[in-house]
Amino acid sequence: MTESPAAVFGRLVAAGPPERADVLLGTACVLGGSIAGLLAARVLADHAERVVVIERDAVGAATGPRLGVPQRSHLHALVPAGREWLERWLPGFTRDMRDGGAVFTSPGQNASYQDGRPRLPAAHHILQASRTFLEDGIRARVLALPNVSMLHAQTEGLEYQGKEVRGVRYRSGDGSRALLPADFVVDAMGRASRLPDWLAEAGFDRPVLERLAAPINYSTALFKRTGRAEELPTTLVAAHYGPPYPGDGVAIAGVAAIENDQWIVTLIGYDDARPGRTTDAFRAACSQLTSLFAEVAAGELTEEIAFYRQAESRRRDFAALDHRPARVLSAGDAVASFNPIYGQGMTSAALHASCLSEYLRTGPDLTPRRPSSSACSGW
Repeated sequence: MTESPAAVFGRLVAAGPPERADVLLGTACVLGGSIAGLLAARVLADHAERVVVIERDAVGAATGPRLGVPQRSHLHALVPAGREWLERWLPGFTRDMRDGGAVFTSPGQNASYQDGRPRLPAAHHILQASRTFLEDGIRARVLALPNVSMLHAQTEGLEYQGKEVRGVRYRSGDGSRALLPADFVVDAMGRASRLPDWLAEAGFDRPVLERLAAPINYSTALFKRTGRAEELPTTLVAAHYGPPYPGDGVAIAGVAAIENDQWIVTLIGYDDARPGRTTDAFRAACSQLTSLFAEVAAGELTEEIAFYRQAESRRRDFAALDHRPARVLSAGDAVASFNPIYGQGMTSAALHASCLSEYLRTGPDLTPRRPSSSACSGW
């Protein structure tokens, strides 16, 4: 009897590292060093002799933020489910982040508003830090595993043997090209993944790309946490507004305390509304919101205002493919990238890792075959 989707989901959200993992693979390769890619590498480390993450952007303290994350400058918070799943795969992660300066809020420090009126906030602990800080922490933990390494290179395609993926072609920074033989490949190249093109070029089916218009515009500023703003007991505020929108079109706004004694403030507008395009306009918009925004925005600006526009949510339906190669799957935004306002991107990446673990620990058939109804064989 086929399990219900609810039963499958319930099993996945409880998944963690296996007590005893079977080594199924020689070399596993992850395309992309995103959070989804890094967590996939963590799971693969239990089942492969060697895991190689191919990342096109230089990463590390000397290179700054990874450029392949267009939303990296904007407000990020790790909600309870995502943090719990990350803790299972990387025990002590929350402690490490807090030791480095991330802010871990208690329910009493969170506040929520609708059109300026307080709402009862969710009684949750939330881990607050910049996207770069969180990703750097995950990368450090994953790359500390003895069988995981990162290769700075640009992936150019896949190598096939019949209907199986058996290698990854890449170009290094010096322009040289090489082939990495691989027994299993995970595509974590994000919204701009080239995998559908590569499948079509090799004669396989291309997944249908579903699009849902969700035009949103982000403006984000960082401010020093000093003076009165440093003493405020509330360290996370989410505010929602209906038309007529305040602050030159603010529909949603968020402010959070993060590492390096900073506040991060994000203003979000829909369609053509792009609030906070200059420092003066940003502060003026904050002055029309809940009082914490004005108090924080009165502080010293620590970086230039960052902007981001996402026009649509996307989903690639790999599960519907009849003709597809074995030994390759997609994870994270390469499968589904939705409106970031929901705050579930990193959590989804952690859930994909649990799904990958479920697949690998159940004796998967890695030979080419038609898709089944199993929730974890739908790649």
